[in-house]
Amino acid sequence: MRNRRKTLPPLRCRAVRSSRRWLLLPVAIAVAAAGWYGWSQYHGKTTVATVVTENPERGDIENSVTASGLLSPIKDVDVGAQVSGQLKSLKVEIGDSIKQGQLIAEMDSASIETQTEIAEAELANLEAQMLDKKAQTVLAAANLTRQKNLVAGNSAAQSALDEAVANLATAEANVAALEAQIRKQQASLKDARISLGYTKIYAPMAGTIVNTSAKEGQTLNANQSTPTIVTVADLSTMTVEAEVSEADVGKLRIGMNAYFTLLGQPGKRYEGKLRQIKPTPSTENNVVLYYALFDVPNPEGTLMMNMTAQVFFVEARARDVLTVPVAALHTGADGKSSEVTVVTASGAQEARVVETGVQSRVRVEIRNGLTETDRVVVGTGASDGTSNSGSRRGSRGGMPPMF
Repeated sequence: MRNRRKTLPPLRCRAVRSSRRWLLLPVAIAVAAAGWYGWSQYHGKTTVATVVTENPERGDIENSVTASGLLSPIKDVDVGAQVSGQLKSLKVEIGDSIKQGQLIAEMDSASIETQTEIAEAELANLEAQMLDKKAQTVLAAANLTRQKNLVAGNSAAQSALDEAVANLATAEANVAALEAQIRKQQASLKDARISLGYTKIYAPMAGTIVNTSAKEGQTLNANQSTPTIVTVADLSTMTVEAEVSEADVGKLRIGMNAYFTLLGQPGKRYEGKLRQIKPTPSTENNVVLYYALFDVPNPEGTLMMNMTAQVFFVEARARDVLTVPVAALHTGADGKSSEVTVVTASGAQEARVVETGVQSRVRVEIRNGLTETDRVVVGTGASDGTSNSGSRRGSRGGMPPMF
């Protein structure tokens, strides 16, 4: 027999189709909800702008030129040997405090002592010769007088008188020449004695020994240049040599207040007054730098040579004044006045004209127009924590993801 296809009754078919519709309905709802969520995130998200406020703060403010510098002694001197020879003894060490005129070192003086003795002996010889020459002069003068008397009495010829005159002149010339030799020898003896004195080296100033360049037993040659033995520095006052860029050097003036801080003492200020701006700059990596100097006392000796200092040259300073961030300040409608935006008690915002004073890089002095209780707008934000300048789209651009 031929198989016949079974058919469902019409009522049963309608029931099956109805059940299939109910199964597809949740899927359709889920797809619609996801699509609406994605569309709302891309097109429908709104950002509610908020303002960031701050109360004016009372404190100190200053406008300053910043620079970096190094510490050095206000005065230092290289003490060297003025005569050649062997360094016999060195009587100081690095770090010793010395007084002016204190003996620092001694050179071997044997050779110079010998030279001094030779000069003294030569001088004595010349002085003895001088006695002989002066005696001859006296004799020549007496002979001249005698010849004059004889010629006057016609007892001697005129030639004898002329010879007597010549002999006296010769004797006097010999005395003059010998006097010149004696003066020269006296100068040589004086120089030898001075050189003998140079064998003992004394401190030219009070201070601290900061360096030794020679050792005991070393032979020093002072013929071409003065060899340095020690360096003495006055550490009671230190000089700060700050490097100031050419863009800022025009803001400096002699006598202005200055201070510096150290890396190891960030909370302590060392203050002084600008005393000199060196006219000759240096160039480092195509940057022109000028050197500005000021001095600070160092009674405790805590400041050391070559310490790095963060330097501040104060252009203007105000103490115990109201200040607000520079970001809160803007130009008024007239293009001249300064204004800030204040949030009132009702939450409204109003512009207020203020009188400003000293301004630093981050804050500005408010002399008039605000009180400590005012709420000043210093910036804006968003209720969802994002910046008001951010984009609604993703950082990569294009359409946002749907899920």
